[in-house]
Amino acid sequence: MNPNSILTLSQVLPPGQIGHPIPHHPTIPRHPVRTPTRHASTSVRSASTRRSNREDDAGNQDATADAVAALHLLLEARMRRRLFTVIDATNVTKAARELLVAAAKRHGMLPIALMVATPGTVCVERQGPRPANRRVPEEVVIRQRKDMVDSHRGLKAEGFPEVVYSDSVYRLLPFLKRLSETRQADLGLDDGDGLGDLLLARRVFGPEILPLWRWKDGSNIAGGDRVAEIRLGQMYLTLAFRPDVDGEGDYGFDVAVPCPHDDECTGRAWAPAYSVTCLFRALNGDLDDDEDIVCTVHGPNDGDDQEEDPEGRADLEAQALEAVNG
Repeated sequence: MNPNSILTLSQVLPPGQIGHPIPHHPTIPRHPVRTPTRHASTSVRSASTRRSNREDDAGNQDATADAVAALHLLLEARMRRRLFTVIDATNVTKAARELLVAAAKRHGMLPIALMVATPGTVCVERQGPRPANRRVPEEVVIRQRKDMVDSHRGLKAEGFPEVVYSDSVYRLLPFLKRLSETRQADLGLDDGDGLGDLLLARRVFGPEILPLWRWKDGSNIAGGDRVAEIRLGQMYLTLAFRPDVDGEGDYGFDVAVPCPHDDECTGRAWAPAYSVTCLFRALNGDLDDDEDIVCTVHGPNDGDDQEEDPEGRADLEAQALEAVNG
């Protein structure tokens, strides 16, 4: 294997496996092409490995011809058994690829070309830490890359029914890795402090709200539940964290809104806040008559006339005073 100028990698698949995963994007120095862990290492045929088998030195270029011959011998053996096989070599010339396409046709296999568009300068730089006998002259690297670029339009005509570009292959894994690392940091599982008691706020309202969020520990306006405030300039909203909104342990948030029954109500009215959209609607006045509002004095906003039940109203007022006075 020419480790710093791997620009084309041919894969041979049994019929019906056209969607089989393809090796990783070549972004790791010293080994531009990697095989996913879900593929056994025995599925990868590499010229460097064959040189190492012959001379105990993967960089001995004098063993290349024998290494290539051994590679093709093993390729034939695997294809006779219809095994998924990766040819890990440069394959930037038509002559090199013709042998692979012919072998695939003999065994009714599907050849797929993988184009690895690593910049030539990066290929050259990656040779720095390699042993002298494994380095390729810079002009050879640049020529091989040019050969790869020039050949990509003719690959289908050569017999490759599918041409895959590496930058479209290795994307989901690093994406999920970034999400996982962010989540681990949020939870404090990366040996950091994590978000702590801001995690719930982020989960419900999103990360953008966190710089505005302040817990108002010691406040008793929410009947003993924890109170928070978000403020920007002169505008603010008051929220209450409800640890058991349904009697089954599910948590949630309420946002303080005007009492829908009485503009001069001395109690507190709360509406459920399920997302940052609810916060916007509360501040904009869109929730002022929401049917889910519950006032500590007047009760639910269900259209019932509280004046017809003075005893009930008095009881609610007593509860409100108790909440305020602790």
